[in-house]
Amino acid sequence: MTGEGLDARFGRLWAATTLSALGSGMATVAAPLYAAARSDDPLVVAAAAGAAWLPWLLFALPGGVLADRLDRRRLMVVIDWVRVVALLALGVAMLAGRAGIPLLYAVLFVANTGEIVFRSASQAMLPTIVPTARLERANGWLGGGTTVAQRMLAGPLGGFLFVLAESLPFLANAGTYALSAVLIALIGGSFRGGGDAVPTGTRSVRAEIGAGFRFLIGQRLLRVMAVLIGLLNLTLTAAMAVLVLVATERLGLDSVGYGLLFTSLSAGGLLGAVVGDRLIARVGATWTVRVGLLVEAGLHLALAASTSAWLVGSALFAFGVHGALWGIVFHSLRQRLTPSELRGRVGATTLFVAAGGNCAGALLGGVVAGRFGLTAPYWTGFVVALVVAVATWRVFDRAAVAAAYAGTPSRSAAAPGAVTG
Repeated sequence: MTGEGLDARFGRLWAATTLSALGSGMATVAAPLYAAARSDDPLVVAAAAGAAWLPWLLFALPGGVLADRLDRRRLMVVIDWVRVVALLALGVAMLAGRAGIPLLYAVLFVANTGEIVFRSASQAMLPTIVPTARLERANGWLGGGTTVAQRMLAGPLGGFLFVLAESLPFLANAGTYALSAVLIALIGGSFRGGGDAVPTGTRSVRAEIGAGFRFLIGQRLLRVMAVLIGLLNLTLTAAMAVLVLVATERLGLDSVGYGLLFTSLSAGGLLGAVVGDRLIARVGATWTVRVGLLVEAGLHLALAASTSAWLVGSALFAFGVHGALWGIVFHSLRQRLTPSELRGRVGATTLFVAAGGNCAGALLGGVVAGRFGLTAPYWTGFVVALVVAVATWRVFDRAAVAAAYAGTPSRSAAAPGAVTG
């Protein structure tokens, strides 16, 4: 059941992305376990995360070009089958006792490169199969499915399968990608982005990436939200990078308690995804964004100043709700404002900015905490969130948001160099 106004085509897309999220989550959990079972070198184990994150910086922007040049549905199907082959090869090698850490990293690199293009194509394809008035609901359902599959189910399931056999999480991941490919193939219709409308003389990857970037910076609300996501991802990831130390040293939690903090975050994300479209319709996108910035500041303040696990858990729950609502508002606005022929590139640009914030934040958290104390990343995040809230408060006024929701960009905006403001 996908919700009022969302048909079977969306149901197949939702099921495919949820299955993919479940499989990817299991592999993400199993990869460091496999590496740690073969090496006690922290750098070797941590490199599993590097193999997963590096493709987002290298291929997010070219991936958006592919999503605009090719039929998005067919592109997603091909990506899924490539990932099936890669995960099957890894699983079989593990069963035969011939897999090593280099093969694991190579497969993670391939799978996450595919995930980037898959996600860009999926987000660009959504407005073609969902009525514009239902974009908030559709994005909420997609976010909710990913939250349940990747954050709630994948962890325990991936760990359980790994205990049974090291290869099982990766073979199961291959199975989820195969099911995803079948479901997407069953979505009827043509989903070419129209990237071939770009004049032949300018059809270089660089020129097409530039067209998407220029469109994004020409849309004030999208530009500001993209910058905010990159900046706030930096401070959030820095904070989360040392959360385990806060949980054990300040909150007095054991490993189970630490895990429950993430459960609180995921539960909030699920609630926000389920009620998001109705809540946004009631309070408006303006206050959804503004209050969200205050919630972001409140989370950092709680982590910096409180020694209560209950208060921190509640703050993480509220942040989970905020994160889901922000995602719904941002994705829906971007999908409304961006012409079909640019959706892949504009979406990929925002993914690149978000990933850059995550990567820098992961490094920053340890450095800041090590030099200035454990709570320093949280005080920094609190100050940044407050400054951002004050600086952007008027950007998200009701008139600007209403104009954005009512805006319908012309196809001429897709031409390289065009700027829509």
